[in-house]
Amino acid sequence: MHCINKEILDGVKMHKHRGFPSRLPGSDFQFTIRRPNKKGPTPIIRRERYADRRNVDRKADEVFMLSLIESFGEEIFVRGNLDAGRLSWLFGREVLPVDDPFDPCDYEARMRIDLGKTMVSFSKIFTEEYE
Repeated sequence: MHCINKEILDGVKMHKHRGFPSRLPGSDFQFTIRRPNKKGPTPIIRRERYADRRNVDRKADEVFMLSLIESFGEEIFVRGNLDAGRLSWLFGREVLPVDDPFDPCDYEARMRIDLGKTMVSFSKIFTEEYE
C-alpha cells in the first residue's frame, strides 16, 4: 500500500539521514531507502511484535533502535529516508508521532523516541556488553 497524491509527488523532497546505517550488516533488513518511492510513500503503521518472532528480526529491531538513539537521542526527527517498514515495528511504542494530526504518508513527518519505553523494551542495547 502506498499513499498516492500526484500533485505532491511531482516535487517531493526527502531528507537523507547521512551516516545512518542503510541495513543490518549481513542481512537484507533495510534501514533506509535511497530515493522517494515513485508510487508514493509507504505509510507508517503500528505493527505488532509477537513473542515468537525470529531472533534475526529482533536483532534488526535492536540495531535499528540503537541507530535511532545514536542519531537523534530524544530530539525530534523527520522520517526522511528512514524505512517505513522498519519504523512501523517501533511506531506507537518506542517511536512516537510529534504532529497532530500525524501524516503517515509524509516524508517530512516528525517523530521522537520515547527513551523510557525504549529502555524497557530494548534494555539489552543499554548494557556495556551489547554488540
